[in-house]
This record gives sequence, C-alpha cells and structure tokens, in this order.
Amino acid sequence: MCLRHFLKQGGNVTQPDVTIVIGAYEAMPYLIKCLESVEEQTLGPERIEIVAVDDGSTDGTGEYLEQFAERTAMSVTVIRQANSGGPSGPRNVGLGKARGRYVFFLDADDYFGPEALERMVAMADEQGTDVVLGKVVGVNRTAPKSMWGKTLPRTDVFSSNVKFTLSAQKLFRRDLLTRHGMVFDESLKTGEDALFTMEAYLRADGVSVIADYDCYHLVGRDDGKHVTKSGGYSLRFDSARALMNLIAEYVPAGPRRDNLMIRPFLITLLPQFGPGLLKQSEKVRGHKLELAKPLMDAYWHEGVARRLKVHERLRLHLVARGRGDLLLDVVEFVKSKKAPGIVLESRGRKVYLAYPHFRDAAAGIPDSCYVPTTRETVTIEGFKPRPAPFRRLRRMARRILGPRR
Repeated sequence: MCLRHFLKQGGNVTQPDVTIVIGAYEAMPYLIKCLESVEEQTLGPERIEIVAVDDGSTDGTGEYLEQFAERTAMSVTVIRQANSGGPSGPRNVGLGKARGRYVFFLDADDYFGPEALERMVAMADEQGTDVVLGKVVGVNRTAPKSMWGKTLPRTDVFSSNVKFTLSAQKLFRRDLLTRHGMVFDESLKTGEDALFTMEAYLRADGVSVIADYDCYHLVGRDDGKHVTKSGGYSLRFDSARALMNLIAEYVPAGPRRDNLMIRPFLITLLPQFGPGLLKQSEKVRGHKLELAKPLMDAYWHEGVARRLKVHERLRLHLVARGRGDLLLDVVEFVKSKKAPGIVLESRGRKVYLAYPHFRDAAAGIPDSCYVPTTRETVTIEGFKPRPAPFRRLRRMARRILGPRR
C-alpha cells in the first residue's frame, strides 16, 4: 500500500474483506457510475480495496482512475499497462495484487447495488462457502435468470443452475484461488471467465446464491462494444473445447458429468448452428462442422442428448453426423417458430414432436431424437405418461420373471 493510502486508513493495514479487481479498457463514461457504486457500498470503505488495471485505454479511463484514487476514502491501486488484447491479462494482474479475504471481479461497464458486497460477504462468512453469486439484472441487455429462483445458502454446481452463469462477476474466496494457483487463461479470447468460474465451482467447498437482492447490474453499452460480442466464430469453438475438457478432467464420466456438459453444448456450441447459419456461406458452414466434429466425437452421447429439448437435440445430432444438408432444414423450421406436429402412439403413452425429417427413411434419424423432455410434454393434450410406480413395478417383474417372450 502506498503512503497516501496508508494515511487514508489512519495507519490501519488490516486485511480488507474484499478486493475489487477492475479491468478497464475504453470504459468512459460507464466507469463513473461503476466507481460510484463501489463508494456507495454499505460494507464500509475500510473493508474494501480496489485494484484497477487500465489496459491501454485512450479515452481518459486511466486518468479518471487516478483522479478517483486521489479523492476516495478507500484504498485504491491503479496500474496502467499496454493493451493486452483481452480481459484475462488485467484480471490476472489485479488478482496478483489482491490482499482481501475475498475477490470480486467488477467489469468497468457495470455497477453494484448498494448492499451487494455486505450481503455477499455475510453469506460467505456465515455459510463458509467459497463462491457467492449475487443476483444479476440486465440494463439494456439480457441477464441469466434460471439460477435466481430462490436464495440458496449452500449448494453446488451439480444441485443447482449455477452452471448457467459462468461470468467472473462473483465473490470468490481468495484462499481458494491462491491455494490452487487459479488464474484466467490468457490464451482464450472469449469464454475465459467460464473456464475460471467452472473450475472454482468444482473446487469450492460450497456455493451460495443470493436471489432476493439485485447485487449486480450488467450493462449493455450504447455503442455495442462489449467483449462477449467480439471475435470470430472459431473462438467460440475454442471456448467450448476448453470448458468441455475441463469438465471431463474434473468429473468422471456419468450423469454428473452429463449434467454439466449441457452448458457448453447448449450455451456455447448450439448458437453456432442457429438461424445465423442460414446466412453463412457453404464454406463457413462446412468449417463449423469440422470444428465441432472432435467435440461431438468426444462428448456427445445419449446421457447429454436426453437432457435437451427436441430442437436442440436434433440439431446437435445432425452436427455430430456432419449432416449439414438436413441441419439447414431444421434450422429453417426453428427460425420460422412453427409448432411441430405431435405424434401420439401406444394409446397416448408415447409422444414425438415431428420436426423435419421425422421418420424419413432417407435421413435415418432415430425416433429418440424426437422424444420430448418432461418440460415439453406437460402441455401436450392427450399425452398420458405411464405412472412412475407402474414403470418400477414392471421393471421389478422383469427382473424376477425375465423378459416377456
């Protein structure tokens, strides 16, 4: 800590509760509200330190950070460096300077709710959890929603929907990160935060979710300059590959791994085969299939497929088979937002959603691709699912009496 900040703290060099790491690049004027939200925290300035890294900005970002450091009551370290080409470098630099018991990676475009840090630190201290998710709300953009159904004092990545929010904007226990030497992968130009956060989830002694307070405001910039929107499509495949490999490294094959694999398949890979595919050249479509092939060969199987909706499963099945011709028909149908036909069989106990090429002999797509999940069948009139107790009794009878001849 420099002398100026030492004197600001009245000579107090006790460990702060939270280090806020801010990687900033061309962040004006959004940085103004971002820093105001830190000053407005109810946690108290003596319990917070800021490590801000200006990543080669030319719009006054670095100068504003230095002015803020001069006037605020909080301990602030400003580091100015040449542009690194992505968010990982500044975050790693900031993490290396952090002294707090916890670390929060705050994007310079975004801002906190006033009680955010106080609530998150209290939750981590009370529950002993290593990662805390504070509710995220979108401002001029969408934000993840499925994990905010209710506050979860202690959960994990397998028992909740936290796998669907892998951005770095979480409260991390710094000891967890230092003990395992965790840093952001600077070779990845997109999805680096997903890799970091998933590893933290998998290594954590518990994860907490705060769903009853808007902790973090995720801002969509008016100029459209947001890191998640940058880079070519090949970078998305790099991101999917890294995340799938990480999951496979930490989680043995089986239902738990399949449950986590849904995330890279659904959020990272599948959008590459959405409506935008129809506007792309045959060369780009073919290249995407080539990039996807090793991932599909390694990780796509029935345990993952059955967890997805029909249109999701069907598209990925065709990607796995390299059938770009059939895939375009399905994508066109999905884009049209038409409802698929419903086929009921076995006196209403079997149901299929007849998306394109259902039982087309030339296509050779198995019926299992068209079987809806429970979420999709609950609204299908006339469908009569076989009661679970009956299914269990039938399986028991088969074990005792053998199969019917």
